[in-house]
Amino acid sequence: MPAEPPPDLENKIQNGPACPLQPLPTMPQHGNPQPDSSSNSSSSSSSNKSSNDNKRRKDGGISSNDGWSTYRLVKRYRVEVAASASSVLSTMTTFPLDSVKTRMQTYKYAGFLDCVRHTYQTEKLRGFFRGVTAPMASITLVRTVSFSIYQRSKYVYSDWVKKNFGFDVMGHVSKTGSYPNFWTVATFGAAGATAGSCITVIACPFELTKLSAQVSVLMADKKNCPRPESHHIAASYQNKGTLKTLQNIIKHRGFRGLYTGWNLHLMRDTLGTATYFMTYESSKQLLTTFGGEGAHSNNPWAVLVAGGLCGIVSWALIYPVDSAKSIYQRNSLMYSKGQKVDPVKIEFFRRNMYRGLGVSMARSCAVNAVFFSSFEFLKKRIKNMEDV
Repeated sequence: MPAEPPPDLENKIQNGPACPLQPLPTMPQHGNPQPDSSSNSSSSSSSNKSSNDNKRRKDGGISSNDGWSTYRLVKRYRVEVAASASSVLSTMTTFPLDSVKTRMQTYKYAGFLDCVRHTYQTEKLRGFFRGVTAPMASITLVRTVSFSIYQRSKYVYSDWVKKNFGFDVMGHVSKTGSYPNFWTVATFGAAGATAGSCITVIACPFELTKLSAQVSVLMADKKNCPRPESHHIAASYQNKGTLKTLQNIIKHRGFRGLYTGWNLHLMRDTLGTATYFMTYESSKQLLTTFGGEGAHSNNPWAVLVAGGLCGIVSWALIYPVDSAKSIYQRNSLMYSKGQKVDPVKIEFFRRNMYRGLGVSMARSCAVNAVFFSSFEFLKKRIKNMEDV
């Protein structure tokens, strides 16, 4: 949602409050004219206010127009600021679960505990955070861009629905006691799909780099290589940092190799982000209505539950697509440019396509509960910052 620019704070500081003109005092017929006490009082108040404002500018560290410009930008782009900070927090706290999920998707383990035990025995604690740099950068960037696109898209689609069908989507959602309906769900879903399809351009190279780092040790094991000649390529990804992994992908597969699995990634993000925002907005609306509170109250429990639920529902829907993407990208890393990589079919309701689903849903629930709680809190605090 585009934020309204704050009032002209600079003029307020420099000029102080406006003082209305007072009528001239009536001159007495005899004696000296009496001073206008109200005028003196107003002038004194204005002088004191200006002095206090100047002092606050010095004491508060706002010594130039740049400070006020930064302040205005933070308020104007509070969605992006809140999304960035919340992404860093949620990514760091739940990354080990993401690492286990990727390993279970691409290699066979007896279960969650077997994967955790094997990872710790072979790579120690560092193994759970291997590849964290790429998602720290990419997820923060992707979520910031995603939420920015989503916020603007939902108002564009809402205006289109109102213009063509006479239904005010945002007005309906803002009403106390309202419930989701076809138009609200469709608007949020369309806005989510728009955001998801746009962010794939940014996310695909970073996710490929993250996957490479997470499974590099497993790929380097000869028994996991489908062909003897692919072992040399697979081993070259082991113990590489984010930038070196990117360079290695380009070396073996060319620049276009950074977008390996693009079609599957685009499908996953378009469907997943549409489901993600539909579930979050509708769940929050329902929980707020059942709680008997206003639409803008942002009840912490409603936000927490809706955030966790949107992660579970979206992953349950798109998990086979994500599994196919991960397997295809893993396989591609063991081939050079020009070599043919067999496609991976998306098979719903087939057990091997759901390996790691429980871990992924638990991780997604935790990530989004933390993310949305932090996001809504920070966005509200920034919005309510006083215009001093």
